Amino acid sequence: MDPMPSPIQSQPETTEQPHRRLPADSPDQNALPQTTIQVRVRYADCDPLRMAHHSVYPVWMEEARGELLRRAGRPYSELEGTGVYFVVARMSMRWRQPARYDRVLDVTVRQAKPLANAAIKVDHDYEIRCDGNLLMTGSSTLVCVDREGKPRTIPAGAAG
Repeated sequence: MDPMPSPIQSQPETTEQPHRRLPADSPDQNALPQTTIQVRVRYADCDPLRMAHHSVYPVWMEEARGELLRRAGRPYSELEGTGVYFVVARMSMRWRQPARYDRVLDVTVRQAKPLANAAIKVDHDYEIRCDGNLLMTGSSTLVCVDREGKPRTIPAGAAG
């Protein structure tokens, strides 16, 4: 295992808001939106070695993003009803240890940086841990689109 820092852990000070590791659902008003959910690795998620298949990690990441919106008071289903959709434009993952069958995982998602005015995309960082051990880090970029699939500005409160 290498000493590469996690994108959710503390980063060096910059002119932008620093990326800080905060407790889930932190009340810090200056903090970027963040939440943690728990998922259990199902048998159907695993390969013959009882390790989670790489294809289930994006599903867990999406579950965490959905919960981030829900806890912010803007469930994705409500956004869809108003013609606001998010499509994944980029996703990356780095595995450090396997997730194993029947283990409970903590999936943390955090908006990676503040949104610019008239933003059409939002970046998220992820960590997946088991018993405090870092299993995976990841990131994604989502683009906000309308019902026709054309890029549109992200409505207030709709990024998480």
